[in-house]
Amino acid sequence: MVFKNLFKDYIYPVAVFSGGMIGVGFLSLPYIAMKSGIWIMLAYFFIATFLITKIHLVFCEISLKTPDFKRIPGFVGHYLGKKAEIFTLFLTVIGTFGVLLAYLIVAGDFLTAALQPIFHAGPLVYVFFYFALVTAIIYFDIKTIAKVEFWVLVLLFLSIIFIFLESFSHIKLSNIFPLSGIPLGGTNLFLPYGPMLFALWGAGMIPEVEEMLAASPQGKKRLKKIVVISTIIIAVFYFLFTLLILGLTGAQTDSVALTGLKNVLGSNLVLVSLLIGAAATFTAFVSQGIILKKTLVYDLGIKHWQALVMTCFTPMILFLLGLKNFIPILSFVGAIILGIYGILILLMYKKIACLPAGRAKKNIVIYSLSLVFLLGIIYEIIHFIK
Repeated sequence: MVFKNLFKDYIYPVAVFSGGMIGVGFLSLPYIAMKSGIWIMLAYFFIATFLITKIHLVFCEISLKTPDFKRIPGFVGHYLGKKAEIFTLFLTVIGTFGVLLAYLIVAGDFLTAALQPIFHAGPLVYVFFYFALVTAIIYFDIKTIAKVEFWVLVLLFLSIIFIFLESFSHIKLSNIFPLSGIPLGGTNLFLPYGPMLFALWGAGMIPEVEEMLAASPQGKKRLKKIVVISTIIIAVFYFLFTLLILGLTGAQTDSVALTGLKNVLGSNLVLVSLLIGAAATFTAFVSQGIILKKTLVYDLGIKHWQALVMTCFTPMILFLLGLKNFIPILSFVGAIILGIYGILILLMYKKIACLPAGRAKKNIVIYSLSLVFLLGIIYEIIHFIK
């Protein structure tokens, strides 16, 4: 009975929140660590984990004090007004396009690396095949994909553990701590910020977990604890994954991690990992695509077929126009889109009443974190223009 309650009260909610946080962002982290240096990356892991955990806790408090069955645009509308809600809705659409484009790029790389040696087709063929499949499923709105997504992520985790066990003898500390020195300064110093924010962000899942916990007595009181545990678990997993890939591939580390393993490990092991990785992006693309399509239909009043075309064809058109570099997209979405989300969350937090004794502490949190997000946005805009 105790074990059953533990699973229901903690393990399952932690699994749902953690699973919702994991996307394709973490696949970029080994490459970024290779470019910026492991010590800089370690510092970013600590700073970003602290920053995101704090934002998650702030949003937990907002969510707990707001009527249920709202998502981020709804929260913004409730606290900051209709205009802010419309702006947030627009931001959500743009951000989701960026996420879907990232999935498209990664899936294309995975499928090309896995299947090109077998079928000898060009990379664009695999991208079009992936695009046609996700578009068909989003059109029919297959609901079982959410259940499949959980098991695909489990298989992805197991494949990474299997890679570690099979390749332990190939890991070299010199790949993680290169003798040639650690790059400092320049653009590499700030390179991890956007992708780290993208990889660790999970605020959108907080209302989902809150509604899940509401089914049990006193369930919502565990929300903050579950969010903190989940964020730390994911951060530790990301760091260990970064060390594993960097230790195996070193200077040959690819921008999407798994594709670089073909130069180090056996082809069969890499093939399985790449296909599971492609399946993970597939389920994530479909889930995000269905949510975006419904947002366009219900919130903006767009017709079903028009929403489908906008959802699926926009990232494909961006891809065909040449936006195929994974890292800048993560940096843009992470630093700018999620940075604005962070500021909006803090502005909502300011609207929540608190005791006079706690106002000074609350203001310190709001202004200090807002400054971090604002500086990140400014840096990314300047870097993007250059």
